[in-house]
Amino acid sequence: MTRANAHDRLRRLELIAVQLKQDAHCTVGGLAQQHGVSPRTIARDLVLMRDQGMQIDADRGRGGGVRLDRNWGVGRMNLTYAEAVDLLISIAVAEQMKSPMLLANLASIRRQLVASFSPEKRNKVNGLKSRILIGVTASTYVQASAGAPPKRIVQAVHQAFVDQKVLELRYQREDGVISNRQIEPQYLLLKYPIWYVVAMDRLRNEPRTFRCDRMLGASIEEVRFKLLPKEKFQTSLVVDDHSM
Repeated sequence: MTRANAHDRLRRLELIAVQLKQDAHCTVGGLAQQHGVSPRTIARDLVLMRDQGMQIDADRGRGGGVRLDRNWGVGRMNLTYAEAVDLLISIAVAEQMKSPMLLANLASIRRQLVASFSPEKRNKVNGLKSRILIGVTASTYVQASAGAPPKRIVQAVHQAFVDQKVLELRYQREDGVISNRQIEPQYLLLKYPIWYVVAMDRLRNEPRTFRCDRMLGASIEEVRFKLLPKEKFQTSLVVDDHSM
């Protein structure tokens, strides 16, 4: 078994263990379809998990399901680097918002996550955290007009921000005018609950701020951009109710 295949299998075993514990009814066929492997592969995975001591129950028959005993602890949570980065950034946002609720253990969680990174990745995460800004709570006017952007747009914005790549954007202004933009997502600004992208607009060669919930389409270009100092965007960071 190659190193890549071994890593994929270990990751699949972790996900299956969590899924079996949480889902009321899983089948071998269903697990195979979800993980993109054959039912025989899933059957071998289940045998290996039983050999490791996991209490996996199975119902007989064609419609029979498999489940992990709910009293079984899944064990340590092994996050991918991307998942750990997302969690760290979420913790940083919660800490910056200074909410008194649920903050007691965040510092400890953050320290454990940071300790698992190499110095190089640690510096990268700190750089990402410094590009996430927290502003005042959005006005009731803005909140009333806000909606949730589609998941595909959120993912594109997130990836372009992390990888420092140009984002091709289809954007609708408050007055309803729709335009195509090429932007460099330099900073993310949260005016709870609204997220904004503070960016350099390549077509206009000027700083601009874009509300994520007004994005109608987004795709990542294979062009990287350089980070600019926050001072260059001071005007754009002052977002009012009638912002771009």
